[in-house]
Amino acid sequence: MTDRQAALRTLAGELTDYEPITDAFLAKSFTDRLLIVDVRDGASLPAAVTDKLADRDLRPAESVYSDDETPHSAVGNVGDATRHHFVDVRTRGSHRSYVVE
Repeated sequence: MTDRQAALRTLAGELTDYEPITDAFLAKSFTDRLLIVDVRDGASLPAAVTDKLADRDLRPAESVYSDDETPHSAVGNVGDATRHHFVDVRTRGSHRSYVVE
């Protein structure tokens, strides 16, 4: 495990201390590391959380993957929570989930 990965795992654990956050964990897309944050239905992602993530080079997925300048992170509902994706822009493009020849 890299230092960056360990730091992000620690951060994910800290995020669950915020009242509306029900879960937070790391995942990988094809080339990027993602921090997934689940927020209880009807609640908003606290501004302190988005600020903390931005300070650690984690950006809302919509602002990274699309031309839309609006920084959306919500990707849909999972159970009784709204799921948010944040891209680790510090290591963006350096992960490989699949090798296709």
